[in-house]
Amino acid sequence: MNALFGKLACVKTKEKAAGGPDTRTRIVRTASRLMQRQGYDGTGIKQISQEAEATLGSVYHFFPGGKQELAVAAIRHGDEEFVHELSAALDSEEDPAAAVLALSASIAAGLRASDWIDGCPITTTSLGTAGRVPDIQEAAAAAFARWRGLVHDKLRASGIAEEDAHALAHTVISTLEGAELASQVSRSVEPLEIAGRHLARLIALHR
Repeated sequence: MNALFGKLACVKTKEKAAGGPDTRTRIVRTASRLMQRQGYDGTGIKQISQEAEATLGSVYHFFPGGKQELAVAAIRHGDEEFVHELSAALDSEEDPAAAVLALSASIAAGLRASDWIDGCPITTTSLGTAGRVPDIQEAAAAAFARWRGLVHDKLRASGIAEEDAHALAHTVISTLEGAELASQVSRSVEPLEIAGRHLARLIALHR
């Protein structure tokens, strides 16, 4: 065991010296990407370790709870990544209707750039564990709540009433989630473009 920890420390030191991500970060990023594309059941610890260029020992060192613990970390990583995209879109326009339209365009551009592979960083992982892994479901629910909260705050700042902002935030996130999946399946940005336009009109009606 001491030998294992010594190897881990050596690897982390080399990575820091090279300016690259540390081992834990690489593992989480890789798990997030693979589960986003393949789902929870379709992604194995061995594949994660290989693509992250980390040993199995490293994976279990950082995630002694195995794949379930790693999946929770992957969902939180995906949450953080989308929060940056969501925040940037919401901040890009003063008008929340225009901001949501910008968000739908941003999601569409990212999906097309990935050749329709990288959809929502949360949905694929969490749906595959529905009813089986409460920790993963809770992490996913927390992510969606956070996204709704950001949209809600944008709507409230524009003068929309609390009750309407609450309902609209749910509608925006749920609609874009469905539109993203439809775009991914059809390999077309049209579902996201249509959803963005209609959401913008809906928000405008409440201002």
